[in-house]
Amino acid sequence: MNLSQPWTAESLSFCYEYLNNSCVKTVYSPVIRAPLYLLFAITIILIVCGNLLVIFTISCFQQLHTPTNYLIISMAIADLLLGGFVMPPSMVRSLETCWYFGDFFCKFHSSTDFTLCNASVLHLTFISIDRYYAVCQPLQYYNKITTRVSIAMIVASWSFSALFGFGITFSGLKIENEQTEEGRVSCKGGCLALHGREIGVTYSVVFFFIPMFVIVSIYSHIFVIAQKHTRVINHYPPNSSLRTKDLKATKTLAIVIGVFMCCWTPFFMCNIIDPVVNHSIPELLYEVLMWVAYLNAVFNPLIYALFYSWFREKSKVLLSKLNKLC
Repeated sequence: MNLSQPWTAESLSFCYEYLNNSCVKTVYSPVIRAPLYLLFAITIILIVCGNLLVIFTISCFQQLHTPTNYLIISMAIADLLLGGFVMPPSMVRSLETCWYFGDFFCKFHSSTDFTLCNASVLHLTFISIDRYYAVCQPLQYYNKITTRVSIAMIVASWSFSALFGFGITFSGLKIENEQTEEGRVSCKGGCLALHGREIGVTYSVVFFFIPMFVIVSIYSHIFVIAQKHTRVINHYPPNSSLRTKDLKATKTLAIVIGVFMCCWTPFFMCNIIDPVVNHSIPELLYEVLMWVAYLNAVFNPLIYALFYSWFREKSKVLLSKLNKLC
């Protein structure tokens, strides 16, 4: 091994040394593996703690119980599950290059991963609809976007995501059927994640690029209307503070959507390009882009803390109460 390149494989071994059908294991140098374990562990802790703070801050204060914030809570739950359930086994799989948790849990883990990704996209889509009515049709907003409508959006997001996430995995359906992937699944110690090459172009277009196009289109229209509102806002004193609040909330949620797109687009672009280049994109690049996408779950609580004064104020109150209890 060339010690000047600690990121290269130290040796090739097997996930299960005493099994004939064991998958090949790539052993990475401890020089790079140990820091990555630490980095991933810190990331997981930040995701869990940050999204728990979002959930409890909104839940514990009655004045924050709004249709928009219900959607934010539900999306924070998706990020929490991603950090607390999906990412720890993914960390082991990425760094050990083997799956040691059994075939059933492989399917369940992949289904959950798939479901949470879809749920995030659908939540962002519904949030864009919520913001459209808040800014573009403010007089109809409280009639159109009620608590009942918000809950229906949440139920639809989770139901649709789980139906496809678990349905595709446990039905045995494969969007793409590459021999190399079949070999990786059939050997012991392999678990082909749904966030991998098998999801292919179809999934990337239907479940990511089309929703993102819809979201961007809605927000483009929102900001055109918002500019008009900004110019005339001082002519309507009774509504000015409410209108300003809606505009600020819309801008903050637009940042959330923009960060989501920055984190996830490179991964899905890889899935679009991979068939064009005859599936020659290295697996390591997929792993790196998958973790870049996972990092999105860290950013949302930070965005709320930076741009929502109500979140900063209420979270400080909540944390002070917790300190007194401790």
